[in-house]
Amino acid sequence: MAERDGVPLGERLRFVCIVSSNLDEFFEIRVSDLMDKLRETGTVGPGSPQWDEFTQISERAHALVERQYRLYNEQIMPALAQTRVVVLNHAQRTPEQRAWVREYYRREVLPLLSPIGLDPSHPFPQVMNKALNFIVQLEGKDAFGRPSAIAIVKVPRVLPRVIALPAALTPGRQAFVLLSSVIRAHLTDLFPRRNLAGFSQFRVTRDSDLWVDEREVSNLREALKFELTQRHFGNAVRLEILQTCPPHLEELLREQFHLPQEVVYRVDGPVNLVRMNQVVDHLQGPAQRFAPLVPVWPKAVAQGTDIFPAIQHGDILLHHPFESFEPVIEFLRQATLDPQVMAIRMTLYRTGTGSILVDLLEDAARRGKEVTVVVELQARFDEEANINLAGRLEAVGAQVVYGVVGMKTHAKLLLVVRREVRRGRARLVPYVHLGTGNYHPTTTKLYTDFGMLTADPAICADVGKIFMHLTSLTPVQRLRHLWLAPFTLQKRVIAAIGQQARLARSGKPGRIIAKVNALSDVATIEALYEASAAGVRIDLIVRGACALRPGVQGLSENIRVRSVVGRFLEHHRIYCFGPSGQETVYLASADWMGRNLMRRIEIAWPVLDPALKTRVIEEGLKPYLSDTAYAWRLGASGQYTAPRSPGEGVSAQRTLLGLLAPGQDTVQEVT
Repeated sequence: MAERDGVPLGERLRFVCIVSSNLDEFFEIRVSDLMDKLRETGTVGPGSPQWDEFTQISERAHALVERQYRLYNEQIMPALAQTRVVVLNHAQRTPEQRAWVREYYRREVLPLLSPIGLDPSHPFPQVMNKALNFIVQLEGKDAFGRPSAIAIVKVPRVLPRVIALPAALTPGRQAFVLLSSVIRAHLTDLFPRRNLAGFSQFRVTRDSDLWVDEREVSNLREALKFELTQRHFGNAVRLEILQTCPPHLEELLREQFHLPQEVVYRVDGPVNLVRMNQVVDHLQGPAQRFAPLVPVWPKAVAQGTDIFPAIQHGDILLHHPFESFEPVIEFLRQATLDPQVMAIRMTLYRTGTGSILVDLLEDAARRGKEVTVVVELQARFDEEANINLAGRLEAVGAQVVYGVVGMKTHAKLLLVVRREVRRGRARLVPYVHLGTGNYHPTTTKLYTDFGMLTADPAICADVGKIFMHLTSLTPVQRLRHLWLAPFTLQKRVIAAIGQQARLARSGKPGRIIAKVNALSDVATIEALYEASAAGVRIDLIVRGACALRPGVQGLSENIRVRSVVGRFLEHHRIYCFGPSGQETVYLASADWMGRNLMRRIEIAWPVLDPALKTRVIEEGLKPYLSDTAYAWRLGASGQYTAPRSPGEGVSAQRTLLGLLAPGQDTVQEVT
């Protein structure tokens, strides 16, 4: 997406930033695990599978980073300059601009800097994970007559990394300076009467995977709080430096952080490209960004309506981000304010900071409702936010539980129990929301997901049993409709695949279509291979990692795999079994990965309403199978081939915008 000429320039820059963000997490979690194994085995050279894997990762990651910076320097930034958007270094700034930058430095930056000269009483300072720093080599002697040569300058995290120059100093242009450039221009001011002999920016990526032995801790929340204090200072796994960094300074940094040469990345540009997102946020030209999407209110539930009768009237399907997430918020808001609502139960995996949903749960608890919240404390990189929201909820009397030991609670469930009078008798009536995505109002505007509001008695009863299991830890009672990991979900998926294989063997058409974020579960892959060999026609839409190889003669020639990458992050999970007109359709929180199916609390639920089932197929599957603009095809070799007509032709996301958000389909027109 970053390399496509037709994508708005600002969005191309944002995709470059996404590459950096994803690569950060890859090193923090995946590479760190591999380096831990290397340290444990003492393997520091060829001869072990771990070292061979490590060197292959290094080669590919270096090639990716080189390609990324080449794209940034040779295409995106020159193209932005042609639209009169520039990021100016010190040499490019006019005398007036330099004077403004100097005043900004003195007023906003200098008071926050604490350069550290290294000597026996000032050892190398603690360097936080992904923090930007300068290493400086100095000539001459310090104030005490000693030849101290090295200093470290930390770039303050509290300051914006991208600074817009005043319009009066940049007539006809949008001009920016980077905080690192501001500090670089004034490095010598920090060391009076010393000569600057060499310098480089540097950034260290550290192991950030939290681990606690849940069997050995009595209070998971407190144990995680302690681990969070250590996250910023885990083992170093990557070092990024400027391309111009003197070799001896690189060597000093490598020795300090105990890193092999393979994880040193010399870059030609900003050391942390993630922060260039701030340039995109400042862009003013409408042609430089996707036009804002305004999610539409679903037709099935009128804005301002009483939502409980609407749900009683029939299941409500929500398709985000094209349709608004607001009905879910309104569902919880009305439940909070309604005196007839007795209880609210909800799972929270990721909510974001300042979530309106958490505010409503607090309010409900204050109003005396029975509020039970299952908070996943170990949602990666959201641990601190979830610990804080758990404390907030407990403080107002909500019952907060942390799921099941050793199992992340990834299911998306919201249950409301309401006292209603029907046929002259008062009874407790449940209402439920289930989702394929998180209860995160921000990501619902960026991720494609399905949600469903229902009062179906059997589905609601299943959800009630799951909450009982999560809070009491008693065995799950038999569920009528929902598939629940780690107990039945994998078995049911494999059984459904096997049923299609049996149909094909009997001469009837077998059909499977699935859309997931990743496919790596061995048992599921083997079942799909068997179904392919039996003659089942299988289409898989897998955005991320896929360990299945399609199109292999005698093994998977009836399987096609595609990955759709576009403006929105493809996130729904849909399982569809059966030929046209006879489909059984499930929506799910789970990908087809071993961790989701066997080591997490996950759900899949059937779409029982025939009209809604048709909608899921028509909106969640068929457009993606027809996509020629953004669909990458996976071949038998394990390699992906680019879309047949990149940016042109049929786009699933553009089709859905036209269908669900009429008049806004142009926001995806990037050709």
